Amino acid sequence: MTDQRDQHWMRYALQLAQRAWQAGEVPVGAVLIHDNNIIGEGWNRPIGEHDPTAHAEIMALRQGGKARQNYRLLNATLYVTLEPCTMCAGAMVHSRIGRLVYGASDQKTGAAGSLLDVLRHPGMNHQVEISSGILGMECAALLSDFFRMRRDQKKTGRSPSF
Repeated sequence: MTDQRDQHWMRYALQLAQRAWQAGEVPVGAVLIHDNNIIGEGWNRPIGEHDPTAHAEIMALRQGGKARQNYRLLNATLYVTLEPCTMCAGAMVHSRIGRLVYGASDQKTGAAGSLLDVLRHPGMNHQVEISSGILGMECAALLSDFFRMRRDQKKTGRSPSF
């Protein structure tokens, strides 16, 4: 049952990632779930918002806090298409989410086990359960396609068509 639910919400996060792509942002999407209901969602917006913290995960956590009227998001699950960076992983620890589910691993900046493991670090005062690789090939393909398009645009000197 959990696997089907995880795939359902990851598909939703992939739809949010498409919104980031359409805006010219790196296509990462995130959805925050509590009791099988959406309490927050987001997609990457640092370029458009001129905000280095406007990652998909941060946007979803901010909405979740407002929806719950509490910065503690106990028992919530965050679904995100790409393994979180250190900043986002730190926000997850501070928000006390119960679980992270991500699609594609990020060997360069991933802070949920690939480069670092902030979420399960023994020195942290909160540990987050992690499930990885959910629709991982689809999530990775979306990112690969986006960066391939960007490289092609750079080679041909075309402006992005978002």
